[in-house]
Amino acid sequence: MDKNGFLGTNLSSFLVAMRVYILIFNAGTNNEGIHTIQIGDRQKILMFQEEDDATRFALMLEAQDFPEPTVEEIDSEEVKAFCEKADYDSELIEPGQLALPPETNVEQTDWEQEADKSLDAASETESSSMAESELDRIRKQLEGLL
Repeated sequence: MDKNGFLGTNLSSFLVAMRVYILIFNAGTNNEGIHTIQIGDRQKILMFQEEDDATRFALMLEAQDFPEPTVEEIDSEEVKAFCEKADYDSELIEPGQLALPPETNVEQTDWEQEADKSLDAASETESSSMAESELDRIRKQLEGLL
């Protein structure tokens, strides 16, 4: 692993304006998430040099009951910046290198956890709005009695 958290091939020569392929779940939605592999308490993003290799990996994920990922082409510098910001690792998958998904999956993905939090927050806001409107209604009834 180099100082930037990159594993595998020496990426310093590859990272100059290199286009790579990554896997995105829920692409184009508010609940978009990048595919990572959890190793211990670390997250690793796979960057594929070839679209075919990324597509093959995506199909293997689907076979493991993952939602269908979208293969997205992106500049490796963007992935590098994201990894630094999120404190993630990354690995460059060279053409023909067989990357295999882990045998076990996480129970709940990060984007599912975020969606659950958003739903909970919306429910709480709705409940407090209803409570305030109910209080206003009661207040008006009481004022009418005076």
